[in-house]
Amino acid sequence: MSQTKVEAPFVEGVGGGFKNVIINGDMQIWKRATSATTIPSSGYSTVDRFAFSEGSGGAATSEIDVLSVADQATTGQARALELNCTSADTSIAAGDRSYMVYNIEAQDCRRFLYGTSAAKTLTLSFWVKSNLTGNFPLTVKKDDNTVYYLPLSYSISSANTWEKKTITWTPTEGSTSLITASAGAINNDNGRGFQIFWGLMWGSNYTGSQSGTPTWTSTADFADSDITFVNFYSSTSNNLYITGVQLEVGDAASDFEHLPHDVQLHRCQRYFYKMDTVAASYIALGNYYSADTLYAMIHFPVTMRTEPTLTSSNATNSFTFYKASAADHMDDLSISGSANSQRALVFNQSDVSGTAAHAGSLYAAQDSILEFSAEIG
Repeated sequence: MSQTKVEAPFVEGVGGGFKNVIINGDMQIWKRATSATTIPSSGYSTVDRFAFSEGSGGAATSEIDVLSVADQATTGQARALELNCTSADTSIAAGDRSYMVYNIEAQDCRRFLYGTSAAKTLTLSFWVKSNLTGNFPLTVKKDDNTVYYLPLSYSISSANTWEKKTITWTPTEGSTSLITASAGAINNDNGRGFQIFWGLMWGSNYTGSQSGTPTWTSTADFADSDITFVNFYSSTSNNLYITGVQLEVGDAASDFEHLPHDVQLHRCQRYFYKMDTVAASYIALGNYYSADTLYAMIHFPVTMRTEPTLTSSNATNSFTFYKASAADHMDDLSISGSANSQRALVFNQSDVSGTAAHAGSLYAAQDSILEFSAEIG
């Protein structure tokens, strides 16, 4: 009888599953918002796992772009992140900065072998489109132990045309040994280990001279001052589209790694879980701890990176607790100190009134928000 050897489908590393260190690089998961949302001063606002920071005199929005059939054929992707300048800033002050950043969990960087003589060469690839042409800043930053920066760049050649960019860097870029020495190590924990910045604007406080040669440095340089970069905020007509982001070990970009939607969703939920709390939906079972304190236990679909924080609706009668043939209304919910990475005890002790030990069901009386965040800052 003949036998066929079946390889394990999801083996970490080059040539196996999960070669892409970037989660949601195909821009498939958008649990916060899909429509035009103003880029915040700091934080996550639209597409999962990609954060933003706006600290210039301008303003911009981020939103989903559903690609046409022709664009899908070009990029291999169905969705992209769309950025639009909504308020111009044509005079860049020294302290101005605006960027998109991806934060990598430290223990997901083990394959880099940073901090050893065997540290790996890495390759970042992505598809990009803009009405602007010219050089754009891109920076990688190694956290933990001594923090090191590597200012890089990419160039858009043709306006309003999808182009694939491939950027490769070695652990000794600029003839340095910072990454291969012990101070270059990334901790094996759930903190932030590595960052990738797509710069929209960097003031002179964030730039340094590297003469066009990328070089690892301990100085907080996010762009090479010897390269002329595009100012995304030069006009409210400016836009930028990005999709198909992949970071992998090796000196060349391989085909993009497409994961099943449920796998990608669960990976994102490790960092951010938004409950389905549309009007007339049940949330959890609960009980009165005392006459004026209600508790309910919410279990997360996956283990989160760390104990999360909770963002809750706070509007009149957002939630209802049904018990003993009666309804108890409340405006918001808070998270208890007994929360952990697998579950959260939520409570209200300002609006409710009931009988201790009475049990019931927590219910969304209207479209409400219950968001649990364990994002990497």
